[in-house]
Amino acid sequence: MGCASNASHSPVFLLLGFSRARVPHRVLFLMFLAIYLTTIMGNVTLVLLISWDSRLHSPMYYLLRGLSVVDMGLSTVTLPQLLAHLVTNDLALPAARCLAQFFFFYAFGVTDTLVISVMALDRYVAICDPLHYHSVMNRQLCARLLVLSWVVSVLHTMLHVGLLLPLHWAEDAEGNVKLPHFFCDHRPLLRASCSDIHPNELAIFLEGGFLMLGPCALIVLSYVRIGATILRLPSASGRHRAVSTCGSHLTIVGFLYGTIIWVYFQPPSQNSQDQDMVAAVMYTAITPLANPFVYSLRNKDVKGALHRLFGGGRVDSG
Repeated sequence: MGCASNASHSPVFLLLGFSRARVPHRVLFLMFLAIYLTTIMGNVTLVLLISWDSRLHSPMYYLLRGLSVVDMGLSTVTLPQLLAHLVTNDLALPAARCLAQFFFFYAFGVTDTLVISVMALDRYVAICDPLHYHSVMNRQLCARLLVLSWVVSVLHTMLHVGLLLPLHWAEDAEGNVKLPHFFCDHRPLLRASCSDIHPNELAIFLEGGFLMLGPCALIVLSYVRIGATILRLPSASGRHRAVSTCGSHLTIVGFLYGTIIWVYFQPPSQNSQDQDMVAAVMYTAITPLANPFVYSLRNKDVKGALHRLFGGGRVDSG
């Protein structure tokens, strides 16, 4: 195995993630196809409901619509390519497409985490300062926060793509770079390099860690204040109503940050390739799939909009 030149050499990456799976590829194909189609249909339904039903025209649902769009992008970056590989058994991916997938995966992924932290801020204002909620969390501020999330995400991703470009890759005798993963993720790419990756790992732990743990800290602090406010409410029904508005968001936070911290903030020696695969499936497939169902099953406003749409009721478009 030799050490190839950098990205200008245009190596071919082989995505071997499911090539040795004990489950037949046909079964995996049907499973991931069902997950992808359900993810798209669920999130499209949520986007349309929020757009059409005026009772959902509030800051929380405006942010939720943005989250659904991001989730569809996150799944589309990885799952269609995986489905194609399972059908054709052609595991090759040119360097340019690999880096493009890396870029869009991280752009959508980081935006996902930032939008979820903005949603925690929205819940904080709604519960801790309800009288000023609509004046503080107005539509203009939500739009600015969504745009800011995208700008920060793209700049973050460009930094890490720039650090990948000079790397040299460990090629096999046929000139291929083997990645034991189903898409071009950060850890497998770094493991496949024969260059010094200390700058990359330093960027992950410092800049990447700040970008992930900063929003996580915002979420924790928001919910500490929310919890203190809920405990001071005089009635049990008021406490229950306040908790119910946060349950869906907390569920998604647990899914998202649990898998991110599991994969990206452990030393490589303590993080096996199988763990990477399981957590990546959770992050790229299960979390975007869960979002619309968590918010529709646990949220009476969304359930009411669904009932009005599919139960013959009138959807009030404002």
